[in-house]
Amino acid sequence: MVSAPAPRVRQKWRPRLSLIIASVLALVACLPLGSVVFFRIYDNQLVRQTEAELIAQSAAIAARIGAELSARAPAGLRLGPPVRAGTPNADGLAAISPRLDLATDEVLPPRPEAMPAAGTAHSALADLGLRLTPELAAISAATLAGFRILDADGMVVAGGDEVGQSLATLPEVAGALAGHYRSALRRRVSRHPVPALDSISRGTGVRVFVALPVAVDGRVAAVVYASRTPADALKQLYQERYRIGLALLCVLAATSAIGFVFHRTIMGPMQALIARTTAIAGGDRASLKPLDHHGTAEFARLSQSFLDMAASLAARSDYVATFAAHVSHELKSPLTAISGAAELLADDASEPAMTPAQRADFLAAIRANADRLGALVSCLRDLARAETMPTAGACRPTEAIALLRDDKPKVAIEATGELDRSVAMSTETLALVLGHLIDNAARAGAGRVTISAASAAGRRAIVVADDGPGISPANRARIFDPFFTTRRADGGTGMGLSIARAMVTAHRGSLDLVDSGKGAAFRIDLPATTDPT
Repeated sequence: MVSAPAPRVRQKWRPRLSLIIASVLALVACLPLGSVVFFRIYDNQLVRQTEAELIAQSAAIAARIGAELSARAPAGLRLGPPVRAGTPNADGLAAISPRLDLATDEVLPPRPEAMPAAGTAHSALADLGLRLTPELAAISAATLAGFRILDADGMVVAGGDEVGQSLATLPEVAGALAGHYRSALRRRVSRHPVPALDSISRGTGVRVFVALPVAVDGRVAAVVYASRTPADALKQLYQERYRIGLALLCVLAATSAIGFVFHRTIMGPMQALIARTTAIAGGDRASLKPLDHHGTAEFARLSQSFLDMAASLAARSDYVATFAAHVSHELKSPLTAISGAAELLADDASEPAMTPAQRADFLAAIRANADRLGALVSCLRDLARAETMPTAGACRPTEAIALLRDDKPKVAIEATGELDRSVAMSTETLALVLGHLIDNAARAGAGRVTISAASAAGRRAIVVADDGPGISPANRARIFDPFFTTRRADGGTGMGLSIARAMVTAHRGSLDLVDSGKGAAFRIDLPATTDPT
């Protein structure tokens, strides 16, 4: 039977492990900067920073306005609803915190133009607005923020060119007139041309608006309405380019170190293992040695598994070569004897010179050698079957011993020990193994065979001892060799113990010769199984 070739892996493009590792490391290295660019984390931080600065500036202006209005207490000043402060903290302070978020807040359309006002502002607020106009212009020049002072009806009394017009319809202004702090994001309308494509700053597309009520006697007396464009994220990153470059170098160094560790612990041992297995497959016996560097415990175990497998295959190859030489020798002797006797009988047929007794001796030699050839072929078939036989099944040794007592009545079989504990071997197979050992004992002149069993650490040990003459020290090391026999003249093939050991080995067990006081003793070690109920 010709063995089938090894299955081949379907050839198609597959990424190398080194490419996968390099891609993952590159992604990890780019993730910090990518998150800033694509998830607008830095943009959102700049918006929050802008809102916080506008809150601080508006609060200072609101405190100035509230103090002057409270000191003068102008008659007829209209006051709106109560100012609703935030929830105080443990120190009793109700701070106004930035709350805008690019990810969740809607960006409103650009701020509409102011509407005509229905009336006029109170004279006290109008005078205060005239006095604050130069100060607001100076603050705007320093902070690049725009400020509007509105009265309790939403009319602009200071700031910009909208004095005397109303902004009460804007949602953020309406909220402040109701006594709440309000902020909003609006699309920015720039009066400057769009920067060139290669500019480091393309300009920010949003503008932050905050509306803070001014409290007099706890009620809304005015509103500070401020706005400013946040700093551009890319421009900020460009200004921090040296620090960012240093951070990228650190990330690159860390990524390179991780890549070196991966190469040292995974890629290097893997490539060495592939090269080693390729060399072993090509017949290089010198490659049957551990790798110089294994990297990880898993690769060390994998390498050892390959070495064990390769050593086993090499031992099997040596065994097959030696076995083939033994087979050819064992078959050649009877074939030569048959061929020589046949030639002599053929020559005698043409010129008769043999006596009938001589012719009968030659015919008997032919029959004896033919029988030996048949026995050898039968043993070879049994050996091949033993090494490839199924290993499923379990039995109690008492079941196999019962079969042997019926099959071999000339030998007294005694059984002792834990023979009712199951072993991982079928009844028929165990009977064959024990039968070979009993047959050897019987041919050596034994009349009684003792089979005993014991258990230890999940294994079952079965000892087969006989009362025969035993095995000489010179032959003890060779009794399991194929074709070794001391009874060749009596038709012995020297295959019985080889077949028995092959059967036991196929069931993850062992068969060995052990010392005994008299006769020969063999120990069979097999895995234990759960006793059937």
